[in-house]
Amino acid sequence: MKIPLKPPSYPEVLLSIPTDRLSQVFQRVGQADDSRYLHWDKLRQLNPPVDLSHEEWWATLKIGRLQNARTVEQFHSKDGKPFYYCLPDRVLEAVHDIDSRARGSVALTEQVTDSEDRNRYVVSSLIEEAITSSQLEGAATTRKVAVEMLRSGRRPRDASERMILNNYTAMQHILKLDKDRLTPAVVLGLHRILTEETMRNTNAVGRVQTKDDERIKVYDNRDNTVLHIPPPAEELPERLELMCRFASGDIGSKGFLHPVIRAIILHFWLAYDHPFEDGNGRTARALFYWAMLREGYWLFEYLSISSLLRKAPAQYARSYLYTETDGNDLTYFIVYQLKIIQRALDVLNAYIARKQQEVRDAEEKFREMSWLNHRQRVLIAHALRHPTQEYTIESHRRSHGVAYATARSDLLRLTDATMLEVRKRGKKAVFKPGPALAGGEL
Repeated sequence: MKIPLKPPSYPEVLLSIPTDRLSQVFQRVGQADDSRYLHWDKLRQLNPPVDLSHEEWWATLKIGRLQNARTVEQFHSKDGKPFYYCLPDRVLEAVHDIDSRARGSVALTEQVTDSEDRNRYVVSSLIEEAITSSQLEGAATTRKVAVEMLRSGRRPRDASERMILNNYTAMQHILKLDKDRLTPAVVLGLHRILTEETMRNTNAVGRVQTKDDERIKVYDNRDNTVLHIPPPAEELPERLELMCRFASGDIGSKGFLHPVIRAIILHFWLAYDHPFEDGNGRTARALFYWAMLREGYWLFEYLSISSLLRKAPAQYARSYLYTETDGNDLTYFIVYQLKIIQRALDVLNAYIARKQQEVRDAEEKFREMSWLNHRQRVLIAHALRHPTQEYTIESHRRSHGVAYATARSDLLRLTDATMLEVRKRGKKAVFKPGPALAGGEL
C-alpha cells in the first residue's frame, strides 16, 4: 500500500503567501465546501477554487477544521502530540442516524426481538463477525466450513479455524462483560481468549509487549511496506491504563463526547498502540463492540462491521494512515467507521425486510391451498413467524379441541408436504417447521 502523502504545513503555506494576498486567502476560511473531509492526498488531485492554489485551499480548510477541533485528553502519539477530532455536519448527521436506528425505540419487528428467535439472530451475527474479523487478519478458510465448525461444535482443524472459534468465544464473552468499567485486566483477558492456541510465542498470549520483546510493527502484507510504528513498549502499561479510563468515561475531551465517537476512538486507540504481538485488530474491534453495547446500542448484537471492513481492507487501513499523516486528526477514521456502521444497519434492515416479505409471500401461498383445513392454516401461520417452535400431536389436539387421530392426521399431512418435519424424542413425535416453510416455498 502506498502511504498517503503528508499534507503541507499550513503555517508554512501562510508564510509563503505575499502579504497583500493574505487577506484574500483568509476570507476563504470556512467558505469552501468541506463536507467530504478529504485528506491532502485526495484534495491535491482535485480542482481548487479559481482564486486559490492547492496549498492555499488546503490551508483554508485546515484552519477551519482546527477552529472547531476537540482534543482527546491523555491520548498522544508517540512523538507526544495530542490526537483530536472535528465534528463536521456529516459526522453529526451520521451519529444522529445511528442513534435513531440502533438505540432506544428502534422499529424492529417481533421476528427479530421475539424471545424464541433472538438467540438465533444473535448467534448468526456473532458467527459472521467472528469469521470476517479473523479473515481480516489472515484466517484462511471458507465461510461455509467456518459456519459448519461453529454450529456443529467440532474442534478446529487448523490455526485459521482456531482463530475464528476464539473470535466467536470472545464475542460471546463481550455480551457478558461488566458494562460499567473497562480495566487492563479485562483487555488482557479478552486478548487471551482471542489468541489462545494461535500464537507461536505462547508466552505472548494475554500480555502486552515489554522492552525485552522485539517491538511489533504494522506492515503491508503485499509489499512489506512499514505502515505504522507503534509507541515504545515501556509506555504500554500506562497507555493501556489511560485507554481504559477513556473507555469507562473517566477522561475524554472537554465538553460532551458522543458515545459512538468514544467507541470509534477506542477502536483506533488500541490499534494505534498495538500493544500485543498479534491479535491487535481483533481486540480493537471487540472493544468497539463492548463500548457500543455499554452505551445501550443493543442492536449491535445483530451487526457485523468486519464483514464490511473485509470488503475494502485498503480503505480501512487508509483511514488509519490519513489520521497519522495529518497531525493526528481522528476525523478521517471516525468518518470511515461511521459509514461502515450505517452500511451494517442498512444490511440488517434489508435482511429484516427480506424475511418479512418471505413470510408474507408464504402466507399468501398457503391461503391458495384448498386442501388445508383451518387448523393447519393456523399452525402454518404460527410456524412461519416462530421458526424454532416445536409441535406435538397432543399440543395440536389441545389447541383445537379435536380427537387425537384428527390432530395426528393434520400434522402428518403437513409433514408429507414438507411444511413440517418430524423427529422422535423418546417415544414422542416432535414436529418442527420444515424446508418448505424455512425457504418460503410452499
